[in-house]
Amino acid sequence: MNAPRFPNDPLMKTKPTVLILCTGNSCRSHMAEGILRAVAGDLLDVQSAGSNPAGYVHPKAIEVLREIGIDISGHTSKHMNDFLAGDVQTVITVCGNADQACPMFPGQVNRHHWGFDDPAHATGSDAEILAEFRRVRDAIKLVFETYAAGLREGDAALSEISDCNRGGGGKNVDRFSVESASAEGRGNAVQL
Repeated sequence: MNAPRFPNDPLMKTKPTVLILCTGNSCRSHMAEGILRAVAGDLLDVQSAGSNPAGYVHPKAIEVLREIGIDISGHTSKHMNDFLAGDVQTVITVCGNADQACPMFPGQVNRHHWGFDDPAHATGSDAEILAEFRRVRDAIKLVFETYAAGLREGDAALSEISDCNRGGGGKNVDRFSVESASAEGRGNAVQL
């Protein structure tokens, strides 16, 4: 089995690309992109796209992310095929339709599906609709912050192993510990 790859692995020349997919690329995928970029943009190149892009980013998605200090007003709606020529290491789908329509991307190592309700379909008063956008934002935030924390733990474990291999002062970490940390970083430990 190949050793797990982490963002600070010296064999990695650039930040690995994480592509977050949704059908319309107007709400959930943009919220997830903004949140993951805010918490792990130093480790990852975070992008989002859709299988049938809406052509805009939903104003309420922009609004509820602004409430937590994240600006996605400059994001644009993109088609997932725009990324087929790139090197995408991880694909994360955030809705069932995108999961079913998702092709394999060149260089893809990981694929995860974490489904979230589509707040664009919320009905009711403006306050009720905004509350639904906030609820979905908070669920996305919890999952993607957990994912980023797992990546950081796995990255730290790899750094400690590298120190040991160079005769440094890092603690001795066995392969099982690294794979466990890697599995957490890839989101396998996240349950909705």
